[in-house]
Parts: sequence; structure tokens; C-alpha cells
Amino acid sequence: MNKYLVIGLGIFGRELAFSLIEKGAEVIAVDEHMEVVEDIQDMVTYAIRLDAKDERALASLGAQDIDMGIVCIGENFEANLLAAVNLKQIGVKKVAARAGNPTQVKILKSVGIDLIISPEIEAAERFSYRLMHSGLLDITFLGGGVVMAKINSPKIFTGKTPAELELRAKYDVNLISIHSPQPNKDGKKQPMLINNHPKADTVLQEDDVLVLIGSTKDIQKISNL
Repeated sequence: MNKYLVIGLGIFGRELAFSLIEKGAEVIAVDEHMEVVEDIQDMVTYAIRLDAKDERALASLGAQDIDMGIVCIGENFEANLLAAVNLKQIGVKKVAARAGNPTQVKILKSVGIDLIISPEIEAAERFSYRLMHSGLLDITFLGGGVVMAKINSPKIFTGKTPAELELRAKYDVNLISIHSPQPNKDGKKQPMLINNHPKADTVLQEDDVLVLIGSTKDIQKISNL
């Protein structure tokens, strides 16, 4: 079982801790405010009041057993940075830290943080893509200019198969999944039928939703068809 250390229990930190627990991880949740720790203690593996700016205090948690330390302090970047550096110093295997703007991203990269989380920046970028491209339902940035996107199947794809469309050759994208609507039952809307292993001869329907992986440029081209 993976063990995560989540430092900073604001909205983002709390939701991250809950999500990791739901996925079967072990989570040590840390905050310097006791009332916050008490609120979360029954929902995570361990909840501890601790000042993450104190390297010795962090070291007492057993760095060698932690797979990743994640610093989610959003309101105080100096504290966020120091906590992240402390995690590196005590030997945590991987360290992730939150950044609120491009300057903070650069600073965290310069001190060797393994993974940088920019929820506000990413949310704004995702929303801007959705505003600019009406067929785009959701987008996840995977790094290196590659994204996973959920789009309404273009009308020109209706009645055709992935093989006929030559998605890789012509559009340079990979089809990962097809979500198809089901007829309402007893007046109630039914959940989408998900095909996570679409075959080359699967016929695409008008209201299908496609999950694709490719560059942002190539995904945009398809979403605008």
C-alpha cells in the first residue's frame, strides 16, 4: 500500500487526502492548526499537528516509509517552499508541492521538487480550452504537450469506424474510450455505456463521447471539426 504525506489541510489538501484514502492509499495528514487536524483525523490514516517548517519535526514521521510527500500550503508560499525543501532534506522518496503562479513554479523547479501542482493555473487553462472549443468537454494535461481529452464525437465521424477514420495516421491521436448514451428507462436518464477497449471496427454513433490522447494542437483540430 502506498503511503502519502499531505501537508496543509485547506480545501485542496483535504480533498486530495480524501481522494487518496478512497483509492486505497495510506495518508498521513499534517497541519499546524489543531482544529483542522481534529476535523480530519477520523477520515485519514493519521492526522498530526505539526509545523512542517521544522525539519526535525518532519523527520520524526519516518521519511523512509513515505512514498510521496505533497505540500499543499496555498496561502504562504515561503512556508510551502520550506516544507518542500525539508521533505527533500529528510529523504522522502518523491516530493510534490503546490504553486500558485509561474514564478513559484520556477522556484520549486530550481530546488529540485519532483512534481509541481498548479490547480488554479491548470483549472484556468482547462476552462479556457473549453470556452474556445465547443466540442471539448474535458481535458487533462499529461506533460510534454500531451493531453487526454473528452470530446463530443464530430458529426463527420458518425457511422464510421476508427479504422475508416485512420485516427492515428490522419489525426495523430489515440482513441482510448467511447462513452455512449443509453435510452432513458422509466423516464430516468441512464448512465453512459463505457467502452474502454474500442475495436477498429466499432461504429461511432452521433451522440458518442470520445476520450482521446494526443497533442493539444491535434485535439483542438478534432474538437473543431
